[in-house]
Amino acid sequence: MELSVPLSAVPVAQNRVAPEITRRSANFHPTVWGDHFLAYASSQVLDAKAQQQHEKLRDELRKTLSNSASADLIDAIQRLGVAYHFESEIEAAVQRMHRTWHHQRLGDAGDSVYCTALTFRLLRQHGFPVSSDVFKELRGRDGQFKECLTRDVEALLSLYEAAHLGVRGEDVLDELVVFTTAKLKAAVPDLGDALAGKVIHALNQPIRTGLTRLEARSYISLFEPKGHEDKLLLDFAKSDFNLLQKLHQRELSEITRWHVSATHQLPEYMRLCYEALLDVYNMIEEEMAKQGRSYAVDYAKSTMKKLVRAYFEEAKWFHQGYTPSMEEYKQVALVTSTYEMISTNSLVGMGDLATQEAFDWVSSHPLIVRASSIIFRLMDDIAGHKFEQERGHVASAVECYMEQYGASEEEAVVELKKQVGEAWKDINAEMLQPTKVAMPLLVRVLNLARVTNVMYSHGDGYTDSVTNLKDIITSLFIQAVPT
Repeated sequence: MELSVPLSAVPVAQNRVAPEITRRSANFHPTVWGDHFLAYASSQVLDAKAQQQHEKLRDELRKTLSNSASADLIDAIQRLGVAYHFESEIEAAVQRMHRTWHHQRLGDAGDSVYCTALTFRLLRQHGFPVSSDVFKELRGRDGQFKECLTRDVEALLSLYEAAHLGVRGEDVLDELVVFTTAKLKAAVPDLGDALAGKVIHALNQPIRTGLTRLEARSYISLFEPKGHEDKLLLDFAKSDFNLLQKLHQRELSEITRWHVSATHQLPEYMRLCYEALLDVYNMIEEEMAKQGRSYAVDYAKSTMKKLVRAYFEEAKWFHQGYTPSMEEYKQVALVTSTYEMISTNSLVGMGDLATQEAFDWVSSHPLIVRASSIIFRLMDDIAGHKFEQERGHVASAVECYMEQYGASEEEAVVELKKQVGEAWKDINAEMLQPTKVAMPLLVRVLNLARVTNVMYSHGDGYTDSVTNLKDIITSLFIQAVPT
């Protein structure tokens, strides 16, 4: 499947003077990083001694997991970002938890609430559709949550994180989010530094909506070892983060080198984008042909064409001064969110997991892809619509909602945030067993929604990358974890 005709085949009228094109400028700030990552190409040599120590710690932890895998240990392993080393051991432990879940009962004691909420979250994270009805036991005769819950902040925190795994219709989890959020905020001034740090971080970034590597970087500084095994785990997590960071630095140096090389060869406007795009897909096609998976590139090209057509539709709206209805807007804007295209393209390199059936699935715009697209589009519009309208841009979801319903900007934002919350519930539901495709494919889409949450929760981090995003990149790819 060809992406389009080659530029050389496009007829050009002789002796015609090309019209001068005046393009609107967004006045974006210059690149923050420039060629910074090129420096990592030769300097990041992995330390053989460090690798040996890393492997020794991993083997010790694997024995611990095989002998006694508590919910706390599994949670710590996952939050410290090293679960990918112990997938089979963790899966076996979670299966055991699931077999005993129906015996789970909630008392008023903090330990009971903490453990039940933690187990519920771990099971939901692994796709087990366990019932949330157990949390109804936390209500008193008046239907309100018992005040005794506020005595144990760790239990409250566990409930708060568990409640973010809810699906549509689970009112008890919706109510728990509101209840625990309020109580945790009220408790912060009276907490010690360590616990206050955990609570503040959770309120800003629940586990479910956070990026694994970024959360690992934060949790390493928050994790408090309670014994020898915890100390081993923390040492392993620090070592693992730093070793993986060096690998990422080398990869970024290669990406930067490719980008710089391509820049020197770029022709004028549009030829630049067009030819660079063709080059990328041609390289992908060559690799997929070697694997006998050329069909993957056909799906990838198809979604790129759909994206470009949607961009063109938005351009027409802008030049016509047209504000579409919310439904009309979503039909186009969910495509221009790019998440359908990225979801499809991200499967190309996933080997045997990304079968033709998997590409058929992702191309059918399943609920999880739509939900992830909604999260991106609406959070992006909420954070950046004022800046975009100032420079001249197609109407965002905020303007479309205000126009259609005669609402104020504040009312529009409240409604759109509500839709974002419902989309997260759809993602949670789509990841419960039985799933339509393998879990690693679903995680790709989940992670796209997580990227949006990190980028837009505190303003437009994508457009203004000098602020929050700069700190994120620094912590992930530049600053090593102190050991």
